[in-house]
Amino acid sequence: MLTVMRKLSWFFREEWKRYSLAVVLLVAAGILEIFPPMLVGRSIDAIALGHLTFGYVAKTIAALAAITVTVYFISYLWGYRLFGGAFVMERTMRSRLMRHFLNMTPSFYEKNRTGDLMARATNDLQAVAQTAGFGILTLLDSTLWMATLLVTMIFFVSWKLTLAAIVPLPVMAVLVSYYGNWIHKRYMAAQDAFGDMNEGVLETISGIRVIRAYTQERSAERQFAEVTQDVLDKNLAVVRIDSLFEPTIKILVGLSYIIGLSYGAYLVFHNELTIGGLVSFNVYLGMMIWPMFAIGELINIMQRGNASLDRVNETLQYAPDVPEPEQAADPALPGSIEFRNLTFRYPSSAVDNLKEVTFRLESGKTLGIVGRTGSGKSTLIKQLLREYPAGRGEVTLSGAPIEEINMDRLKSWLGYVPQEAFLFSQTIRDNIRFSNERASDEELEQAVRLSAFHKDLTMLPDGMNTLVGEKGVALSGGQKQRVSMARALIADPHILLLDDSMSAVDARTEAEIIANIYKARVGKTTVIATHRLSAVQHADLILVLDEGAVVERGTHEELLRAGGWYREQFVRQQLEAQRTEGDVQSL
Repeated sequence: MLTVMRKLSWFFREEWKRYSLAVVLLVAAGILEIFPPMLVGRSIDAIALGHLTFGYVAKTIAALAAITVTVYFISYLWGYRLFGGAFVMERTMRSRLMRHFLNMTPSFYEKNRTGDLMARATNDLQAVAQTAGFGILTLLDSTLWMATLLVTMIFFVSWKLTLAAIVPLPVMAVLVSYYGNWIHKRYMAAQDAFGDMNEGVLETISGIRVIRAYTQERSAERQFAEVTQDVLDKNLAVVRIDSLFEPTIKILVGLSYIIGLSYGAYLVFHNELTIGGLVSFNVYLGMMIWPMFAIGELINIMQRGNASLDRVNETLQYAPDVPEPEQAADPALPGSIEFRNLTFRYPSSAVDNLKEVTFRLESGKTLGIVGRTGSGKSTLIKQLLREYPAGRGEVTLSGAPIEEINMDRLKSWLGYVPQEAFLFSQTIRDNIRFSNERASDEELEQAVRLSAFHKDLTMLPDGMNTLVGEKGVALSGGQKQRVSMARALIADPHILLLDDSMSAVDARTEAEIIANIYKARVGKTTVIATHRLSAVQHADLILVLDEGAVVERGTHEELLRAGGWYREQFVRQQLEAQRTEGDVQSL
């Protein structure tokens, strides 16, 4: 039951002052609450003996008022400290989880669904935070507060009556332990189902255009209904066990009342207990109802918190597939790029995706990577991004193995433009300046011109301040790619990686962008992966890939003379371009 407390011990050590003060105040409030029933009992005995006076009543009322006011302020203080700690816990865990997400490589996101990760960062963390707040309260109330009441009842009322009245407690302890184990298993299943539902909602919203295009709205509704029904069924399974706590405790508390009244009356009849003592005992017994309920709440909260914490820790304990080097070899600036017999395979692949790739690209030169779809162009570029564990062979920058270069240093040298451009739900200006927040307006305008996006600005309602919508939904595919291109160019990286990043742009605009890049990036390294050979015909080195292997290499002129796949593809693309231009002119 207290396993979750041991798992959260690191947080309690960090916030020991907060929790120590809360515990002390909570205990102090509990001790003060012991006195009112005692004063009431003594007043009843004074009435029975005829010793009650106006002065005695006034003192008793004053004492009760003072205790009430004091307990009010103490309760406010412990509540603020205790439940404030729960929010601190939630924030700390959420920040830790977010840092973990930011450090993870694509392999992690391939193995974990986004909806499930969202569930762990929301519902599960809320359950853990409740453990650090309400869970501590129920723990103290079901232990210290109950112990305080029992000690008071034993030593100040009657030990015989107290022992008789608590006979049902062991039965309750056994039952709630069984209930707790059932809740843990069922709550884990319910949270997994909630993650599945999150994933389904996320996919439906992201793919709403495809769903509507194929008129699959009713099918999506049926699938969502099935998922939500599963969530409902599994949460009802939790509620069925949760609902057993209260009636079980009520029955056992009622049994304690019956024993207390019956045996208490017997003790009063035999002059072993006063009437005031019996009244005080029954008040104390009534005060024990909440600690008894707290036992059930404690088991419930702890098991839910433990299940949620296990899910969160499972995510946090996922080790990065690409760790930081233990001893970093950080060159001042990136020089030549060299691949030496590199063979690489994706973790989920059954075959090698790159095979014995070898080349050298001097600093300030341009590399073109071409080939059929699936030939390994993007895979080769990702070796420079270090998104996956290294394969066999070696990749070096300035002679240093890329695995030994600090990750932040490496990423600061690179500018990456993928084919699937991702834009944030902000303005165009904010999206472009994302890679360089300190960029001046002149640098911003230059990046827009280099990416050939300046013409489009006149057609947008608010120009640079136009909101692009979620994932850039307000822009066309070509516009998104050019904004993404401008985002990379404004950072002026030492190495620019273009991964088929102009596939949605027409040939004329692509030629303009490529010409701008060649002019603006003199002396800096550029790597271009593309299916349009016109984009790499001025490259210093061109690699032709086929099934992960380099089958041709050289400059544009050398590859044309070789008469292989490159020449055949180049001629075909030139004929298609001429045919398209002729069709346009005829219109």
